Amino acid sequence: MLVLAAVFAVLQLAAVTGRDTPDSKNYVSYALALAGAGKREAAAETVDWACAGEGAAAERAQRVDVLRFHAPSPAGRVSADCRAGELRRVERRLRAGGAQTDGHIAPFVAPRLRRIFEVRPGYPVFLVPFVTVFGVTWGVWLASVLAAGAGGVLVFLVLRTVAVPVPLALTGQALYYVLPVGTTAMRPMAEGLLLALTLTAVWGCALALTGRTRAGTALVAGALVALFTVKHSQALFLGGCLAGAAAAVALWRRRHGRGPGRAVTVIAAVSCGAVAGTLLLARLLRYPSEAESVQDLLTGHYTHPDRAHPGREFLHLEWDFWVEWLRRQLTEPLFPAALAAGAWGARRRPAFGVLLLAAAATGILTQAGHPDITIGGDRLIVLAWLLPVVGVPLLLEPLARRPAPVPAQGSPRAVGVTR
Repeated sequence: MLVLAAVFAVLQLAAVTGRDTPDSKNYVSYALALAGAGKREAAAETVDWACAGEGAAAERAQRVDVLRFHAPSPAGRVSADCRAGELRRVERRLRAGGAQTDGHIAPFVAPRLRRIFEVRPGYPVFLVPFVTVFGVTWGVWLASVLAAGAGGVLVFLVLRTVAVPVPLALTGQALYYVLPVGTTAMRPMAEGLLLALTLTAVWGCALALTGRTRAGTALVAGALVALFTVKHSQALFLGGCLAGAAAAVALWRRRHGRGPGRAVTVIAAVSCGAVAGTLLLARLLRYPSEAESVQDLLTGHYTHPDRAHPGREFLHLEWDFWVEWLRRQLTEPLFPAALAAGAWGARRRPAFGVLLLAAAATGILTQAGHPDITIGGDRLIVLAWLLPVVGVPLLLEPLARRPAPVPAQGSPRAVGVTR
């Protein structure tokens, strides 16, 4: 297990920079501010990191350009242009003062959009020790490797907890690393922690269902609390889905003349508590509402005026998004096929399988809450990949447990066995 995680980490040296997205700058500058940097210092360090990655990406692209591979490297020019443009925009906002300088994050974006990231301190707090000790470039990379590597280790622990043989548990860990899950977890974004914490909750469910209720409950509760700090919508989605799944398992057991069981009851109670606590805390702390998130989506991150009828337009976009999403999936059906295989494998552990399905469903809910077809790489729906990552090893379990054929009497193999 640790060797596999180490191999994955070494392979990530292929791209130390260049994995960032526009949102990454908000998280990194947040972490630098928490570490004590001022707005301008945090902005400058973040921009240096992001623009160095942009320059490196431009250089790699030119090296394989059939027309320009022999030209001088564009890295210096691209980095310098990127840095000048970013710092100019930041400086203009800093001089404006007021809402532009509120909070911890350097003003790369408008205040309303920045507020969405301000209420997600979990990932920046996670980054702080890494960027403090190793600097931004290596600190962000190491934090990403740790989060992504931990996710694979958690897959192994989940599968071993539900009594899957070691080779298949390692298969699940490998699937986590090679499927889009590992790629997404390595990005300097909150998704790596979201995946690891969601898997922690799934491991807690597995422990509770196998008789270790106290330890399992503590893991589920701790994961949901931590998720609130990383992205409170995921705490809400996961709590609601686990509560619904536990209720479904309890009803199924009652219909078959059995009690729901202490583990299922406790999981349901903790999950319901997480839903109530998330809603209450988000209201008390005045977190951006669902309506604000919809306006962010429909106005292109507040670059256009607010929509007068956001609910109706959101539903229209939602329908069109899923029609187009399904069309694209049918042309490259790896994801639907993987989901089907994972769901079929989850049937081998019925109660656990329902809870696994619930955790994976949070990926669908996240995507439904932000139906933006321009966001590639399965980033929003990535949690749904947990179903095949854990379910496929369960599907393969009969092959691993199939007894070896008994040699016929009189055959050379039979003689050897007799001896």
